[in-house]
Amino acid sequence: MYIAHCPLRISLFGGSTDSPYFVEKYGYGSVISFASNLKTYVTVGRDLFGVNNLDHKYRLNYSKREDVYTIPEINNEVIRVVLEHFNIDPVQINLFGDAYSQGSGLASSSSYIVSLIKAASMLCGKKMSEVEICALAYNLERKFNPYCGYQDPYGCGVGGFKRIEFYPKDRVTYDYLPSSFFDPYDIHLIFTGVTRNSKGVLKDVSCNLDKVKDLLPIVNEAYDAIIDGNHCRVFELMNQSWEQKKKTSSTITESEIIQEMDSNLCLNKTVLSHKLCGAGNGGFFLTFSEKGKLNIPYHSVKIEVSSQGVSGQEV
Repeated sequence: MYIAHCPLRISLFGGSTDSPYFVEKYGYGSVISFASNLKTYVTVGRDLFGVNNLDHKYRLNYSKREDVYTIPEINNEVIRVVLEHFNIDPVQINLFGDAYSQGSGLASSSSYIVSLIKAASMLCGKKMSEVEICALAYNLERKFNPYCGYQDPYGCGVGGFKRIEFYPKDRVTYDYLPSSFFDPYDIHLIFTGVTRNSKGVLKDVSCNLDKVKDLLPIVNEAYDAIIDGNHCRVFELMNQSWEQKKKTSSTITESEIIQEMDSNLCLNKTVLSHKLCGAGNGGFFLTFSEKGKLNIPYHSVKIEVSSQGVSGQEV
């Protein structure tokens, strides 16, 4: 059996500029993000005397269970595209993670694909680098989600705090930043209780690319402020970026629950900066606060930066 795991990414600046449609139109996109200590996990194995070898079935377990004879029958899009690519005979696959995966805003679909590619490549005896896995994950995810951005697989599969830049013809570069920047602060995720399919939000944003363009200068300013260690400026820019992001599509804060939480976090003096993760209108709010000072009326979980990207092993 092969076990693989991959971080969920937390995007701070530049979300939506990683859209392939944005990069195609303007020739460049950039985000600042980090890989978190929250992960997705995948196991891939094959029995000797059971459902795989005797019944010739694929057995798949995630939030549902599937027992099917052929790959095209598989309903789970993440599993189906990876098994199609590697042309794998019947196996048993389990998917599970540290956070809600439906509409989380943490790129869970991309993280699962990256994890599964890692496990499948080990099963097939194929060596792949982190970046090669990310590139394949991006191309496979676009088969069922044409609005998938570059930052999701490339932000999950490679660890650390980093600026990622996107160019035409799928060229991606990394510039690593000091994770010690976060040492004086607590980083929390707050689940909104709202889930959604990100495709609708991403589709709407792709129709408003001129508004997205205004996010790029903020990425550049934030990068300089991080390098200079100007913490106050980074939090100011994060709040500015979040306000600008909301202007790119009315669907981002369409939910009344999201609107109320956003307003409360904005007024809370223990919150230095906050934003909604991912495409918007559901998932998790991200907050920054001084160590031990966060005081909010919501359940939250403290997270950290992970230096490790996708990883796997045989057991």
